[in-house]
Amino acid sequence: LRVLALHGPRRADHFAELADFDLILTSYALLPRDLPRLGAQRFSVLILDEAQTIKNPRSKAALAARALHAGQRLCLTGTPLENHLGELWALFQFLMPGWLGDETSFNRLYRQPIERDGDPHRLAHLIARVRPLMLRRRKEEVARELPPKSEIIQWVELNDAQRDRYEALRLAMDGRLREQIRRQGLAGSRMLILEALLRLRQVCCDLRLLGDEPAGVAPSAKLSTLMHMLDELFAEGRRVLLFSQFASMLELIASELRKRHIPFAQLTGATRDRQAQIQAFQDGNLPIFLISLKAGGAGLNLTAADTVIHFDPWWNPAVEAQASDRAYRIGQDKPVFVYRLIARGSIEEKIQQLQQHKADLARGVLEGGAGPWALDLEELAQLLAPLD
Repeated sequence: LRVLALHGPRRADHFAELADFDLILTSYALLPRDLPRLGAQRFSVLILDEAQTIKNPRSKAALAARALHAGQRLCLTGTPLENHLGELWALFQFLMPGWLGDETSFNRLYRQPIERDGDPHRLAHLIARVRPLMLRRRKEEVARELPPKSEIIQWVELNDAQRDRYEALRLAMDGRLREQIRRQGLAGSRMLILEALLRLRQVCCDLRLLGDEPAGVAPSAKLSTLMHMLDELFAEGRRVLLFSQFASMLELIASELRKRHIPFAQLTGATRDRQAQIQAFQDGNLPIFLISLKAGGAGLNLTAADTVIHFDPWWNPAVEAQASDRAYRIGQDKPVFVYRLIARGSIEEKIQQLQQHKADLARGVLEGGAGPWALDLEELAQLLAPLD
């Protein structure tokens, strides 16, 4: 095939000859900027890889993708549904505009009855609507040579300082939230809810993440557990990917590794030599790779690793699974172990339970399985419950 990779500052040199190529490759970031030229070209097929990138239908990339002309459109994605049904609507609005109605009618006919009310009839109707247009392939179906993957929850008991701070924060935030929800309702209290949940999650990781702890505070229970685990894993010759949502937590872990003279690679949004870090780990020179979930949750092939550790849980099981699959992918020839460090009785354990609801929503649409989920007052109360 005659292939054009349309990127870089000199890509405009090729605009006049687009029709001479069989295949044109570009990025979501460049698509809106190059739309005037790409939009003038009619393509036989338009393929979106990692199509969940356009899950926000009002993003520049989504608007530009929908403006291109093609005889056939395809979406490739491992996560067609991450948070809510509106993301699925966005993909179908690109694939077949109007197939699921406009956004307002879709919310009325499907999102609200399914996510809020658990209506099985509307779910069945939506499944019947999208099923003929979806081709699903599981990894185990197309890569039967893959070794087994084991998933393990490593329970952590918070230390006394963490438990005291957790309960003090929980009580303070609970009082503020009840008052604000009374005045502004659940939707109007979203930012305060997120702040409360964030701070409780930080306590579970390490008190230093709060930014107001005195110098010299003892390491968190979870950090101590991690270091003990790493001693055992390295003794067995294991290679580790460690994920956290908090770049500041990765810095604390990095500091502990330096004290122990353990070399490591690190990838966050601030990493400049991204490829060098990846290559150093893949070459077998380093036993552990510290990765922020946002910077490294997709698009990496790290089959040199045989162990994945999630230091803190994320709401979305699909995002965690994508991160784990940096190691568990075609080319992996060793059994893979995925550990989740969960502070027992805390908000982290409750997040684990909510993850199951999110997985059920995706499964319900993709497989016709069980039902939906949306955060309501009862579940918020569960998240802010005292330590068990």
